[in-house]
Amino acid sequence: MTEETHPLAQSLNQELDANGSALLRMLSEKGKKAYFPSRGILGQSAEAKDSAINATIGTAFEEDGSPLCLECLEDLVKIPSTAYLYTPSYGLPGLRETWREMIVCKNPSLAGKCFSMPVVTNALTHGLSVASYLFVDPGDRIILPDLFWDNYELLFEAAYGGTLTTFPMFDNGHFNVAGLDRLLQSPGERKLVVLNFPNNPTGYTATEDDAIAIRAALLKAAESGKRVVTILDDAYFGLVYEPEVSRESLFTDLADLHPNLLAVKLDGPTKEDYVWGFRVGFITFGAKGANAAQYKALEAKSAGIVRGSISNVSSIGQHLLQKAYRQTEYADQKKAKYEILRRRYTRIKEILAGHPEYSASFEPMPFNSGYFMCVKPKGADPEAVRKLLLAKHNTGVIVLSGLIRLAFSSVPLEKLDTLFSNLHNAIRELQKA
Repeated sequence: MTEETHPLAQSLNQELDANGSALLRMLSEKGKKAYFPSRGILGQSAEAKDSAINATIGTAFEEDGSPLCLECLEDLVKIPSTAYLYTPSYGLPGLRETWREMIVCKNPSLAGKCFSMPVVTNALTHGLSVASYLFVDPGDRIILPDLFWDNYELLFEAAYGGTLTTFPMFDNGHFNVAGLDRLLQSPGERKLVVLNFPNNPTGYTATEDDAIAIRAALLKAAESGKRVVTILDDAYFGLVYEPEVSRESLFTDLADLHPNLLAVKLDGPTKEDYVWGFRVGFITFGAKGANAAQYKALEAKSAGIVRGSISNVSSIGQHLLQKAYRQTEYADQKKAKYEILRRRYTRIKEILAGHPEYSASFEPMPFNSGYFMCVKPKGADPEAVRKLLLAKHNTGVIVLSGLIRLAFSSVPLEKLDTLFSNLHNAIRELQKA
């Protein structure tokens, strides 16, 4: 370690480097320097938490020892006053344990496998930032499909100096595993991969066959001696609508695939539980052969990054979720909301099948899940289509990577027919111009 590396970071690095593990060599230079300040204010406060007189931490209490809270706020949110206090930078312990249990429940193949405790992040964007801090050095190439969420450019490139290196996402209507494999086999000992299923913007999730092929490509790279960090953006996890689509996260297969492969799962309730404004997410790690101490080291580094950027994630959001997950109605209510989205997806498939004339104006990209679908306009500039839809048809869409993204998540069922009719008419008008 260099002299600039804090002793706490050195200790964590020694854990990650123990037993011939490749984990330390997967970290960025900043990631190697990351640590949780367990001996600073937080550590000293933790040691004093049961003291009769505790003058350690910057929160305020009533004379009876309950948290100082404004009554007008307490009346708005019916949760314990402890929810107004700071949470640990790791996140609420109970919520972390519950989310880990939920990951296994939603991914039954994980049962019995060893992976880390989730660390709470300020939703997915912050989780991606934590992962970038840990793994992305300036100049690093990040491998991903060419259809991706545009925030990746701000995160991986603008903020951390990486370079997005893409391959065409689709090959004959399926995920282009050959394109992924080609970049994995390119020169370089450390490979950073980002996979997002269901994908934003396309609404495509790997099928069971896709998932098997992706796993094989990643394993091939790891077996060849490359150190592969695979970041899994599972923001829309569970929102799949076709039987051939993989129901489990790729994390299930990758968490114990090979010692040279570290799977980093980013997920949360934002899209899954429809709480976009709560800003609660999770980062979880899995690697074959990693032990409990090594997972704790990765958790500590992640919590240290949280501490050094936002201190901790919203306490109220975490407490509300923890309470919601204990409600007997939770599962039924979640299923009911899923059915709303599934019906819209089904209606879109019916619309496309029932209007063959639409093929003259646009080509739908493969989609089977999530919040979105994309179309490729024919004979018309996507941005011109977007502007005409706004100006003449009172319809808003998004243009990304030469495609038009349609968020059916935000369009009522009864308006989907009009959406596609407007799209068709706008493109036809531009074709004739």
